Amino acid sequence: MEKKIPPKKTKPYTQNTKVSKVEEPEAVYNRTVKIIPSVNNFTYTEFKKIADKVPFTQTEWASILHISERTLQRYAKNNGSFAPINADRALQIAQVINEGKITFGKSDLFYKWLKQKPLMLEGSLSLESLTTTHGIQMVLTQLGRIQHGILA
Repeated sequence: MEKKIPPKKTKPYTQNTKVSKVEEPEAVYNRTVKIIPSVNNFTYTEFKKIADKVPFTQTEWASILHISERTLQRYAKNNGSFAPINADRALQIAQVINEGKITFGKSDLFYKWLKQKPLMLEGSLSLESLTTTHGIQMVLTQLGRIQHGILA
C-alpha cells in the first residue's frame, strides 16, 4: 500500500533586513572604455580632436565626410553641429586612424601609406577608400592583415 504524503506548504521568500546601496558590492566593468560622443551633439570641437591626429587637408576631410569645404569652414567658424550621418563617418575615421597608429606607430606614417595607394587582394587602397563604408572596412581589413604579418 502506498502512503499518501501531504504536500508541504511553502512561503515566498521575503528579505528580513533591508540592504542599502552602500553595502551592495560594486559591479566591475571594463573601465578603459571611452565614452563615445553622441552623433546628435557632435560639434566641430570634437571633430577637431579627430582631425588633429592626422594631416588630412580640409579638402580631404570634406570629401571623406561628404560635405562641402564651405560647410566645414562654417562649422569651424561657429562650432556648428554635424549632421548625424557625418558625425558617424567622422567617428569611423577616428577608429581607422587609431588602427593606423597602432599598425604604423604614428598617424603620419599611416597617412603616407594611404597616399601611396597600397595594393591588397581586393585591389588597391587610397585616400578615396575612406569615402565609403566598404572602403573603410577594406582599409581596416588591410591594417589587421599587416598587424598579423599577412602582407598580401
